Amino acid sequence: MSKTHTSDINLKVELDENRIPEKLFWSAEDGGVNNEEAKAMLLSVWDSEKQETLKIDLWTKDMPVDEMKKFFHQTLMAMSETFYKATQDEKMTATMKDFCDYFAEKLELKKQ
Repeated sequence: MSKTHTSDINLKVELDENRIPEKLFWSAEDGGVNNEEAKAMLLSVWDSEKQETLKIDLWTKDMPVDEMKKFFHQTLMAMSETFYKATQDEKMTATMKDFCDYFAEKLELKKQ
């Protein structure tokens, strides 16, 4: 029997008196990340029994809106790549990437 390995990913959220996130930190020792600060995070986990996604979406109160738009665009692009890796569905992946291009165009994220 092979020996298993455990890998931890840790999140720390500093809240203000109204429980609004002021600072976010994350660590992933196996990935070489130790207590790095972030301005936003999206975490989704699949509950197979309930057939639903559970999620945590957090951003600090000083996260600039223009950075949030870039964050979402890059996240959508990454999701389309992950979707392809998981499903090998080229047609839907192309459709998702088309939407990402549209999203970037409408938010004027693409450099001219």
